[in-house]
Amino acid sequence: MVQKNSAKISRMFSEIASSYDLLNRILSGGIDRYWRKLGARKLAPKNGLYLDLASGTCDFSLELRKQDGTSPIVAADFSQAMLEIARKKTAGKNIKIVRGDALSLGFRDNSFAGITCAFGIRNFEKLETGLKEILRVLKPGGRTVILEFTTPENSIIKAVYLFYFTRILPIIGRLISGHSEAYTYLPLSAVNFPNRKILAEIFQSSGFINISVTPLTFGICDLIYAEKPG
Repeated sequence: MVQKNSAKISRMFSEIASSYDLLNRILSGGIDRYWRKLGARKLAPKNGLYLDLASGTCDFSLELRKQDGTSPIVAADFSQAMLEIARKKTAGKNIKIVRGDALSLGFRDNSFAGITCAFGIRNFEKLETGLKEILRVLKPGGRTVILEFTTPENSIIKAVYLFYFTRILPIIGRLISGHSEAYTYLPLSAVNFPNRKILAEIFQSSGFINISVTPLTFGICDLIYAEKPG
């Protein structure tokens, strides 16, 4: 079981910020870009205010901007180092960068038409608290689209995936980032994350409706869609 501490995780992501984008491309074979594109299409942003939560260096924010060239976007993350990189990547894109804790968002109730989060909810110290915060700041009828790593159900794919994810990925991550802990924690946090059936139940118990959990790329990633009751 992975023990999660928000301050420790924030510090860890700040320490790997400079190599984070490069490692994402290498370790996912670039497929993470495709997942974000699917997520942005599912959200279909238009004529509203949108939040990219646990935004990291803002790859999801930038994909939202491609889908909708005018709606304002707020990108929030708890890692200052990630946000410094994000500011450079989003210059002139009408994306507001803010530092924020997903478990205690500094936004008013019913603020956003839609919220995205890519590979962030498994790092929430308290998952249900984070989901209820997402629900709180969504407008009635608002939508959330979340991407998160999970474990494939097919036994052969699962065996190959777990070998790569828990044995190979930490070595590559350590060599490139120089961080001995982050790329051990990241695979374990995904392996220990609730499966899609339990995850859908957690979303439902947190107050969401019209929940769907769609496996992507042989089930190594889930696209979660949910709405706030109108």
